[in-house]
Amino acid sequence: MVTSGDHKGAMGEVMLVDTKHDRVLIKGVNLVTKHMKPTRANPQGSIITKEAPLHISKVSPVVDGKPVRVGFRTEKDGTKVRIARHKGKEVSVLNKLFEAGKKKK
Repeated sequence: MVTSGDHKGAMGEVMLVDTKHDRVLIKGVNLVTKHMKPTRANPQGSIITKEAPLHISKVSPVVDGKPVRVGFRTEKDGTKVRIARHKGKEVSVLNKLFEAGKKKK
């Protein structure tokens, strides 16, 4: 869920996490219009609409339809797990996305 800015309250699926620049790409949120110049491959040119990245501080994960703050819990085997602060539930989707973002460096 987007917590501030022009798209406040908008919800969507996180498609990409860029840990190097602290940005996230959310499906259907922060749409921008790009004017494409005519090229040999596309002689007419075109106008396309696509998602632009948002800073990670402007979004928060959603648990049970409400935005939550995220904390960490250390398991007995020593692994760290992201949890929703006030619910105590594990936020496993974020774990997978951040790991994928770290591998792409």
